[in-house]
Amino acid sequence: MNRLFVVNKPIFRTSNGYMGYVKRKYNTKKVGFSGTLDPFATGCLIVATGQYTKLFQYLDKTPKSYRATVWLGVNSPSLDIEKVDSIKEIVPFSQEKIEEVLHSFKGKLTYYPPKFCAKKIDGKRAYQLAREGKEVKLKTITSTVYDIKLLNYNHPFVHFEAKVSEGTYIRSLGLLIADKLKVDGTLSSLHRIHEGRFYYDNEKSLDPFTNLALPSNIYTGEGEYMELGKKLSVEYFEMKEDGVYLVETANFFSIIEILHETVKYRFNRIPKFEEVYV
Repeated sequence: MNRLFVVNKPIFRTSNGYMGYVKRKYNTKKVGFSGTLDPFATGCLIVATGQYTKLFQYLDKTPKSYRATVWLGVNSPSLDIEKVDSIKEIVPFSQEKIEEVLHSFKGKLTYYPPKFCAKKIDGKRAYQLAREGKEVKLKTITSTVYDIKLLNYNHPFVHFEAKVSEGTYIRSLGLLIADKLKVDGTLSSLHRIHEGRFYYDNEKSLDPFTNLALPSNIYTGEGEYMELGKKLSVEYFEMKEDGVYLVETANFFSIIEILHETVKYRFNRIPKFEEVYV
């Protein structure tokens, strides 16, 4: 079964661990997901089964929106409620001050990812090294905060919503907010609302080919050539410029790359979308 859909990941489940439930529910062995959510995070998680798992890297998944809560006065090495090691009472701020600080992060943002993250260091996940008490050295990354707004300030909890580029660490953003207020702070909740056009909608089947961040190209040669995976010539494509394209045949979709007038397959014979009801 080839299926693309969005699940609402529950709290205190790893994204990978939740796939066991998905496999059982849909009676399938091949399941994948895109955009790992932390165990304490909830919300939109894009899932695919069968051959559609090959399409994750081409999906239109940005910008992403999150709702999060910063717990002021709390310190946690993991930047969430997993490893809280101190809680201090702090003087409340004015709502105007909180809004001023939040709005200051709109735009380009360069920062360090959390030490407890999935980035690899010498072949090992950063969070594995951090849990072993080993030194974790990560390089800075740059993200874009397209929009950020205060939802509610109920001291010591700052509830906000942010629309960000792909790869943004909201835990790090929470720490930066607390740092700018000159207090400790960590995320106590995190919910992903959407990734690009992907929202949770009762796990409804989605057509992946209308949600790809790829231009379409037209192959004017014999369709059987492509369906059989034969060598293709650039002269038979309507768009001949270098790039990666989605191409439709009578029975399948293919993803091809044109580079220096040479055509190669990225993926071939991807079955067309058929509505799946559960």
